[in-house]
Amino acid sequence: MSNHADPTIPLNMPATPRKVNRWRKWRPYLIIAPAFLLTIGIMYPFLTAVWYSFTNYSLTRPTFEFIAFKNYRIILQDPSFWNAVSVTVRYALGAVAVEMLLGLGIALLLNQEHWLAKALRYVLIFPLMISPVIGTLIWKLMMSPSVGILNYYLSKIGIKDFPWAASQKTAMMSVVLVDVWIFTPFVGLLLLAGLRSLPRAPYEAATLDGGSAWFTFKTLTLPMLMPYMMVCLMFRLIDSLKMFDIIYAMTGGGPGDSLMNFSLQAYFNGFLYLNLAYGLAYMIILWLIVYIISQVLSAYWGKAQKRAVGQ
Repeated sequence: MSNHADPTIPLNMPATPRKVNRWRKWRPYLIIAPAFLLTIGIMYPFLTAVWYSFTNYSLTRPTFEFIAFKNYRIILQDPSFWNAVSVTVRYALGAVAVEMLLGLGIALLLNQEHWLAKALRYVLIFPLMISPVIGTLIWKLMMSPSVGILNYYLSKIGIKDFPWAASQKTAMMSVVLVDVWIFTPFVGLLLLAGLRSLPRAPYEAATLDGGSAWFTFKTLTLPMLMPYMMVCLMFRLIDSLKMFDIIYAMTGGGPGDSLMNFSLQAYFNGFLYLNLAYGLAYMIILWLIVYIISQVLSAYWGKAQKRAVGQ
């Protein structure tokens, strides 16, 4: 039998209706398959962590048993837990408040058509290109009491031997300063994108009516920009609540326990003290806090969107 194709059959013959129907049948499942696999990849480790947090699993013993909420009861009765709550809240609120204010000011500045504003748009990207750990190590070197450049300039104005992260009184300020330096450009650039997307018609009407710059900002810019600000607030607040790398690279949680937040407590308990179940319980509590806050901010974001469009 000849293996040559029949010349009477066209090479570009369309697929049969049965094949087309089969493809249309499986197409929705193929589209959602990546999302389904990603969900499994996220949920399996999460549910595993939840399960182990209800056990006495430790890296020093081969067997473990289910102990229900015992780890959580111990954590809530431990003074170090409430210290972690205090450190986490103070760090998150301090860093995010400064970043939102500075980011808004930077966005308003960069929104001007000026040569300096155009140049700063590119300069502000640099901190975002540096890893938080690398940025922290750079600041740690600048804050060094022996070779740091910051103390050299502070001595010129009469402030000598400023302790920075070496003192419990100034350690929080030091790590917040690093966080602000790294992440304020993120807030500024996101709000700048929001400013550029605002409609021009209301501003033209306000100009014709003789509205001042402060009146225009208060009644037009701020309400319409609020959804973008809520997005920035959500991203930065969630990230600050689970911050690990900046604090660990700067002081490792010290001096003492002055910077031992949730993430560091979980790390020390789980991997240094080898009590993995106890450390996972810390992370589950942190996840619950972040989840509640994200839901509240999402609700406010929806309301801000409706107000921005006049609903």
